[in-house]
Amino acid sequence: MFRVVYINDNKTSIEFVIDSLITYFSYTTDTALVITEDIHNTGSAVVAVLPFEIAEQKGVEITLAARANGFPLQIRLEPEVG
Repeated sequence: MFRVVYINDNKTSIEFVIDSLITYFSYTTDTALVITEDIHNTGSAVVAVLPFEIAEQKGVEITLAARANGFPLQIRLEPEVG
């Protein structure tokens, strides 16, 4: 299992982050807002824990969507420990 981690930056819009969490991870708007605030306040946040192939695919899809919208959003995959 791998953690999908969003890294905060000063360019990617809050709206894009919220929309991506809803679109790619099926979060409710309220949950996506809480996660987005966590990313903003702490610099990064785990947004999902998934099998590697799914985590990698979502990371690629979100990165492509971010670039298509002119955002530098970075996503990191980390092995789940324990």
